[in-house]
Amino acid sequence: MPLFVDVLGWSGAAVMLYGYAMVSSSRMAGDGLPYQVINLAGSAALMVNAGWHSAWPSAILNVVWAAIGLTAVLRNARNDRKTMGLP
Repeated sequence: MPLFVDVLGWSGAAVMLYGYAMVSSSRMAGDGLPYQVINLAGSAALMVNAGWHSAWPSAILNVVWAAIGLTAVLRNARNDRKTMGLP
């Protein structure tokens, strides 16, 4: 299990760095669904890793980060449904 948690943490960090690089290079919109999903996935992975290692400040930061990401994903999904004329 410790190896899985470490791989999960490193993967989460890589995913978040990828998203940041894409937004910083103007290859991805910072308010778009892909970036928000990347942030949500990366923060969830880092949250698990930090909690496993009892790094509570980082774990709590990533809980908040994931909540922000989830809110943005839901907002984008709702806006997409409205754009397509769905209820």
